[in-house]
Amino acid sequence: MEFRIESTRGQLVESVHRVSVAVVDPDGRVVARAGDPALVSFWRSAAKPFQAMPLVSDGAADQFGFGPRELALACASHSSEPVHIELADHMLRLIGLTEQDLACGPHPPLAGTLTDLSPRGGGALTPRSSNCSGKHAGMLALARFHGWPTAGYEREAHPVQARCLEAISIWSGQPRETIRLAVDGCTAVCHGLPLSAMALAYARLGSSDDSPAVRIRDAMMGHPGLVAGGGRLCTDLMAAYPGLVLAKVGADGIYGAALPAARLGVAIKVEDGDMRSARPALLAVLRQLAEKGLLALPGADWPAAVAHHAELPTINTRGEVTGVLRAAGALHFSH
Repeated sequence: MEFRIESTRGQLVESVHRVSVAVVDPDGRVVARAGDPALVSFWRSAAKPFQAMPLVSDGAADQFGFGPRELALACASHSSEPVHIELADHMLRLIGLTEQDLACGPHPPLAGTLTDLSPRGGGALTPRSSNCSGKHAGMLALARFHGWPTAGYEREAHPVQARCLEAISIWSGQPRETIRLAVDGCTAVCHGLPLSAMALAYARLGSSDDSPAVRIRDAMMGHPGLVAGGGRLCTDLMAAYPGLVLAKVGADGIYGAALPAARLGVAIKVEDGDMRSARPALLAVLRQLAEKGLLALPGADWPAAVAHHAELPTINTRGEVTGVLRAAGALHFSH
């Protein structure tokens, strides 16, 4: 049965979201898959841990005093909570720049409860409230460290983006010339590559003893609330399974995960880009890996903080549940 996400209404499956999945070990062997694991898609924000690698490896993080909290925010798609905005401001101060130097534009917070920052709530949206402001502060730090111009740091021709592309090529195993380039929603360059290459990068991130990888990995898993925010799957999953799962969402139905103890990497693409479907899809993949004995998850059931992401209710205008969004079907496992 094809792995997919079903949207039900009453007893009927009303619509289906196809999902492609690659689960890969650090040697590049595909151990489980669904749909097309070679599907080329843009990595979007799930690439952030690898875009942050030069920040650490080149010495910029140490030069400007970026510790684990700052590195976690550099990898984040944060929810614009006060702690996120204050930390982004702190990063900018450490490098001697201001919000006006950020190329990312403002957008409503990813967490729908944070109405104080939305126009409807009377708040002002500014670039620092972008979910990518930590990534952009990190890119500016890299530019300052090397003495490169800060203006235009987000553009393809800038040395900052060349370093990010180099890091993505190394960790994913994809030659630079084969990686598709485009403009992401935050104005920086985004990268298109096969799901299997994304999963390989995450497998390597989870298993590598290389110092930059260890620092990025430990920062994200040590500060899950900075990587996303309250009530979001990245944060809830890493908080519930410390050291076992590193999870990072990307726009348009992308998810990446490193499973350090299992030495596996996961990449997911909901093919129609439905973002809600990515959450139950990732949890279904992890559950099936656990059932095959490839991932040791304590307990037979998800803890409450995670379980509410596994099956998402559909709500009508009266607040009544009319159906659910749920995973169905099975992964194909290699022998």
